[in-house]
Amino acid sequence: MELTKKTHACVRLEKDGQVLVIDPGVFSEQDAAVGADAILITHEHMDHFDEERLRAGMEANRGAEIWTLSSVAEQISAAFPGRVHTVGEGDAFTAAGFDVEVHGQLHAVIHPDIPRVTNVGYLITTEDDGATVFHPGDALTVPQGRTVDTLLLPVHAPWNKVAEVIDYVREVRPRRAIDVHDSLLQDHARPVYDGLIDKLGGTDHGRLAPGEHTGLN
Repeated sequence: MELTKKTHACVRLEKDGQVLVIDPGVFSEQDAAVGADAILITHEHMDHFDEERLRAGMEANRGAEIWTLSSVAEQISAAFPGRVHTVGEGDAFTAAGFDVEVHGQLHAVIHPDIPRVTNVGYLITTEDDGATVFHPGDALTVPQGRTVDTLLLPVHAPWNKVAEVIDYVREVRPRRAIDVHDSLLQDHARPVYDGLIDKLGGTDHGRLAPGEHTGLN
């Protein structure tokens, strides 16, 4: 399995010629979903869900399908009839040859005055080698009872602070963590975050520039 980092929270996973894309939002490249056989959306916020980018991917591959929670599915099902699947916590399905489990229910608290929207995370596994990748969306969800090889770590957001990010890595205990949700983080601040998470997270931690990729076996 190969992971390619796209801008912000979007990633692309590829295995045996099949492609799965997670969270192509407005900060992601215009073609972030192009080439996808399956697209997963964690929640409705624009930096994770953009209909224009979804449309580009769905039109490029007429066999592509979307899996997402009901708040997003309600907005796009009419545009892509028969190709949008609604999921929630506890569900499991296969998409583009990947086994996927759904974990979590709610977006992290931004501020008590802001209502929390629904949010799900996706634990993705390949059948042949069992490597697991977890994308939590905008929450610090721990997939209970599951081993996470690669955690896609929401390193910087209006709803978190670095102490919470470090404690999240410690609780999930992945083999390695790769930064996502990072486009609001200034370049001169990255060494500060890198140093703290590297020192205190207790796992192999790194980041990829948009367009860079890495193997996940």
